[in-house]
Amino acid sequence: MGQPLSAHVNRSLMAISRRAESVDRHTLAKTFVVAGSFSAVLHSADHQILYGRRGTGKTHALLYLADLVEETHEVPVYLDLRTIGSTSGLYANQQLPVPLRGTQLLVDTLEAVHEQLLTTAIEARVADQEGLLQGLDELTEAATTVEVVGNVERETTVGGAAEQATSAGASASFGPGGPRGQVTLSGSSRHSVTASDRLRRTGIEHHQVIFGPLSRALARITAALAPARLWLLLDEWSSVPLELQPLLADLLRRSVLPTRGATVKIAAIERRSRFREPGTEGDYVGIEVGADAASAVSLDDALLFDHGRSQSRQFFAELFLNHVRPRMPVTDDAAEFVATAFSRTAFPELVRAAEGVPRDAINIAALAAQHANTATIGIRHVRQAAQDWYLRDKYAAIAGNEPALATLRWLVDEVVGRRRSRTFLLDHAGGAHDPTMRDLYDARLVHLVRRGIVSQRRPGTLYDGFAIDYGCYAALLAEGEQPSRRSKSDAWLTDPCAALPDHLENLLVELPGAARSVPRQRKPRE
Repeated sequence: MGQPLSAHVNRSLMAISRRAESVDRHTLAKTFVVAGSFSAVLHSADHQILYGRRGTGKTHALLYLADLVEETHEVPVYLDLRTIGSTSGLYANQQLPVPLRGTQLLVDTLEAVHEQLLTTAIEARVADQEGLLQGLDELTEAATTVEVVGNVERETTVGGAAEQATSAGASASFGPGGPRGQVTLSGSSRHSVTASDRLRRTGIEHHQVIFGPLSRALARITAALAPARLWLLLDEWSSVPLELQPLLADLLRRSVLPTRGATVKIAAIERRSRFREPGTEGDYVGIEVGADAASAVSLDDALLFDHGRSQSRQFFAELFLNHVRPRMPVTDDAAEFVATAFSRTAFPELVRAAEGVPRDAINIAALAAQHANTATIGIRHVRQAAQDWYLRDKYAAIAGNEPALATLRWLVDEVVGRRRSRTFLLDHAGGAHDPTMRDLYDARLVHLVRRGIVSQRRPGTLYDGFAIDYGCYAALLAEGEQPSRRSKSDAWLTDPCAALPDHLENLLVELPGAARSVPRQRKPRE
């Protein structure tokens, strides 16, 4: 007898690639799942910044967009900023001045753009190939200007010499043979002129990026590509050192963003990005988000389980089906596939455990398939897999960060242990921007559920709602316990217009630390 269908499904789930860059672009386009109007927003010609934590699908979205615009005969230039230049050497060297490191980053980025556009000019059909090649030559010249910074010495020597001598003489003598005579005439003349001029430069060659010629070169390139549009897709923005990000953003603002026929999309981690550095006179270096470039939808907010139960389930069902279909013949109906691979309660629990992060969902599903082996994946397998993934990836990410670990322990003890909840509120201006909370958020150990919550008692204060990661408390759930259901007090999670009722102020916490006190729940009146 052959193995059951669930065994083949489990093996297919275990074989799903964990990272988008390890899969070819066309496969990514087929496995991409459109979430609401996200695809239309992403494909707009506006300059945009795409926010999302690690694993939310930023790389997948940009590569999907690159394939999409290529099919419409436009020109995508996808750059992974982790591979630009030497981020572990020159860029990260704190001993070098920021302007030097930043200028080298700009030059390396322009060289990467030039390389891809040169390939396009040679291999693809463009409206004006000669104009594109000429624009690329101008781009190279603008990006490789070198200035010698240092001392200059000039030495000039001028000299001359002239000498002239003339002599004449006559003599006569008498002897036995008769008179004898001798005439002697001698002369000499010498002229000498010496001149020298020496210029000596001592210093270091520094690259210069001049925005005027660079903008003209880019304008010539886009004119040569017209009517096709140039799409510059910058991935892994947050891998660039924080102090250099405004300099790279300023290059885009001064040269690329004003260019007609060019669109820029940037994928970044919101709390690890700095697009603007303010100046002393009200000016700034970089991009002003919302003015120079509009921020796109946040992938962190798009698919949280609490924002829409049916929407999230549909998204992840299609996600798994699209990844499994190339490996085995299965149904085209996502709901039918879920019914085959998971028990009735297991898949909703998997969606909740993923907390809206596709990479976490894929890894938890793969681990659950390992635990299930040839059986259908059940809720027990999902909870065990969620705990394993939490320990292997998320908890390990902050293992050496003692302040973040202490905050996480306190939150689990206070919120899960004492308050018997998974959600809590933090003051938007203070606690939500605490460095330890940012570390926990980046590690996907806490999840932002809703921003800007208003309390009826304190209408001038804004709060942010967070949820503790499923893996933090999965081990506390009893073996036969069914998935927890949302209570009426959680209405603020799904209704953006709902104000925070008085009794929900008990969800407010203040992080432990100096000069901080933990508020206790009010005692009911007797």
